[in-house]
Amino acid sequence: MTSLITGTESPFHEGEKFMQTKAGKRDAMENFGRRVIRSFLPEQHREFYQSLPFVVVGSVDNSGDTWASILPGRAGFLQSPTPTTITFESQIALDGDPINESLSRPGAALGLLGITLDSRRRNRVNVRVSEASNDLIELRVDQAFGNCPQYIQTRELTYVREPEQRAEVPLSTDFTQLDDNAARLIDNADTFFVSSFIAQKDNPIIEGVDVSHRGGMPGFVKRQGNVLTIPDYAGNFHFNTLGNFLLNPKAGLVFADFETGDLLMLSGSIEILWEDHPDVLSFKGAERAWRLTINKGKWLKKALPFTADFNAYSPNSKITGTWSEAADRLEAQSLRNTWQSMRVVKIEQESSVIKSFYFEHANGKALLPFNAGQHLTIQVKPSNSEKSLIRTYTVSSAPNDDHYRLSIKKEGQGVVSSFMHDQLKVGDVINAKYPKGDFYIDVAEKRPAVLIAGGIGVTPMMSMALHAAKEGLRARYIRPLNIFYAAQTSEQRAFYQQFKALESATEGAIRFYSFLSRPGAQDKPGKDFNGTGHINADVFRQVLALDDYDFYLCGPASFMQSLYDELKTLGIRDKRIHAEAFGPATIKRTLEAVSQVDPVQESIEEADEAVIKFKGSDFEQRWNKGEGSILEVAESHGLEPEFSCRNGVCGTCSVSIKSGKVVYRNKPTAHIETGKALICCAVPAQGTTTLEVEL
Repeated sequence: MTSLITGTESPFHEGEKFMQTKAGKRDAMENFGRRVIRSFLPEQHREFYQSLPFVVVGSVDNSGDTWASILPGRAGFLQSPTPTTITFESQIALDGDPINESLSRPGAALGLLGITLDSRRRNRVNVRVSEASNDLIELRVDQAFGNCPQYIQTRELTYVREPEQRAEVPLSTDFTQLDDNAARLIDNADTFFVSSFIAQKDNPIIEGVDVSHRGGMPGFVKRQGNVLTIPDYAGNFHFNTLGNFLLNPKAGLVFADFETGDLLMLSGSIEILWEDHPDVLSFKGAERAWRLTINKGKWLKKALPFTADFNAYSPNSKITGTWSEAADRLEAQSLRNTWQSMRVVKIEQESSVIKSFYFEHANGKALLPFNAGQHLTIQVKPSNSEKSLIRTYTVSSAPNDDHYRLSIKKEGQGVVSSFMHDQLKVGDVINAKYPKGDFYIDVAEKRPAVLIAGGIGVTPMMSMALHAAKEGLRARYIRPLNIFYAAQTSEQRAFYQQFKALESATEGAIRFYSFLSRPGAQDKPGKDFNGTGHINADVFRQVLALDDYDFYLCGPASFMQSLYDELKTLGIRDKRIHAEAFGPATIKRTLEAVSQVDPVQESIEEADEAVIKFKGSDFEQRWNKGEGSILEVAESHGLEPEFSCRNGVCGTCSVSIKSGKVVYRNKPTAHIETGKALICCAVPAQGTTTLEVEL
């Protein structure tokens, strides 16, 4: 047999091509489709269909509406006499099933999905009715291809009667509004099937009907009256369903009640919600979504001759969300800049000097997802402190975990770190703001990345690595990461086993290299660590393949400056080097020429003198060029504004400017909202005689 695709003919129509282009997968899918989409069933697919206890079918009725159905039987009820045909007995379809209108019409297009719920295997085939008699239905294959097992929950089937034995109940009931039973089935569903189609006009081979599986955690279908909203996750990038929706916004859905055998069939119109829609942004794992407005529906009672006992959720389903969680996230988003009560739920010793603290919302509210590498601002009041203290720590957990994890090193003179290590207990509650910051990684980027950490600077790298691995499971792509971690001793080194486990689980897409300044006698070179001394350009020359990388640095100031300088000797462009630092730590960069003025530094001169007014505190202070920042002026008068980093990294000190302008002595990296200033590194700008801030 030969492939369907020859010459310049594409296996995809314009709607599918548009979706593939929008997802950045067009060329890859064209090449892939030409290899795997066939005009016949390979032998193993023929055997697969002949072993199925049921098949899902998409059809179009005489009114032009599409439906999804399930045709049940016993293994062997489907036959494939030749590689291009599938047959079954005419009596299989139930009375009242809309599929009967297509089965009686030669030339009618159908979409078939073969799926085994116990093994998560599935195959798609698009066909047309070639023969329809009182005894036999013969289908001719147009397109056939395999599908991945993502989002399929496993179930075990048990027959309660023979398929040919009809249940003694009224089989078909039509409706236009969902009843309580339908609402209950939809709200608890973790699986349904969806049919879509475009009319066969220009190229019947790539046009016609398609039917597909959709799965998620219970609650992944949102119901509002007669409108259902469904998230669309990363899949096989064929975009058969959404491509059809673009050209013909109609859909048919079927929900199976696996306890009773009832089928709920719905048909209606479609609206696509794109990636920037608030509902999509709030839903864990969603890349877009679609809404079905139900126009009509059917109940087929006792349609299935079997029940199906739930076994396990797909690993892919487990890393997605529900609409209830999405609503909680939208509420949390409105409180992003307010203090939240966070309860310690677990404490772990990561090394001799580092402890991890796991936090959940004390009031049971949702935690906002974040970008891997961002930080959490916390507020605590140690027993030996007269006031609450604010500090900023990078989150070391993955962005969509159900907790925030802070991994904190105990510093010799650190009041807050000592409090966290010595006084904070499981069950204690502290204040925190949701994560933010401009130091983070995009794990969807194709360019490989190099993460370089020194000491406690490993925390954002841990989050980045976890995120890359988890997103790899969902999106089926792992951004290549090379992680270099320098610690003084193996006792002080954190997350070693976690990094090695990620290296193994990702089959080397994530690679980890450990460097110890003072390895112990028990540390075996090549097994327990990769090198001694400093990480430098020679290390990168030896380990990294010739490629274009993004570099991420985090650690003490001297460590980062040294690594930055080493990278520059390798010809790495400044824009490829990302660095995170708190407190006074920063790096001096060698900047390439730019073609436009940075708006943050548009005015680079400080005022010679000015008056700083603090509106909320009703006092003012004369200020002269070279004197302290606005934050330092406020502190000299006993004010206690919130701050953490003192160099424009965290954004905690943001206040509103009522009049006047500011200039920054070092360029902030935190986002600055219009009309606000980061007072930790801001001073009055030239031309400003009076600067009034809301403090």
